[in-house]
Amino acid sequence: MALFVFSNTFFVCSILNGYEAKYPKLETYGVGIVLGGFSDFNPRNKSIAFNASGDRLFQAIKLYKDGVIQKILIASGNANLLDDKVKEAALASAYLRHIGIPDSAIIVENNSRNTIENAKNSASLISKSYVNQKVIVITSAWHIPRARLIFDKTFATKLTYYPSNFLGKTSFDLSDFIIPSAAALSTWPMLFKEWVGLMVDRWRVG
Repeated sequence: MALFVFSNTFFVCSILNGYEAKYPKLETYGVGIVLGGFSDFNPRNKSIAFNASGDRLFQAIKLYKDGVIQKILIASGNANLLDDKVKEAALASAYLRHIGIPDSAIIVENNSRNTIENAKNSASLISKSYVNQKVIVITSAWHIPRARLIFDKTFATKLTYYPSNFLGKTSFDLSDFIIPSAAALSTWPMLFKEWVGLMVDRWRVG
């Protein structure tokens, strides 16, 4: 019975839809912060390889093209834990230049290894060079609750958050109610990791 419940698409998506962030009312922002973890290094072509969270960067590109954000700040350190020289932010910035986004619109923060460091290092950069700029944080919809906790505390103000790569479905067919799904079951480790991370980070940031 428990296996059926935890592998039920409708049940899992109901949990996800309650947890994942919704789209905000957009304004114009000086800086859009893209949180890392959306890509890896492909040693075959020595270039960027996007993973399931690649939508974080793609949504930032769309917001830039739409004039919603003026600059894209990529907050991320290593893309490959086995190679300390490979930085995700450097790979992503090279990709942005490749598709025509100018250097003047790209900010690189390549020393952070987690969300807390993302926030601290981004705040430091913005306080030095982009004071009084409105900021929007772009990350996965399921990551926003934890990111909001950390960034609002670090920036000492409430920022705007833009969700990407939603996991929850908003429309269902009959099979979602009655047929167990391996994809639904595989969602739980990520959710539990986020929930534990949220509790730990709540303690770490005070």
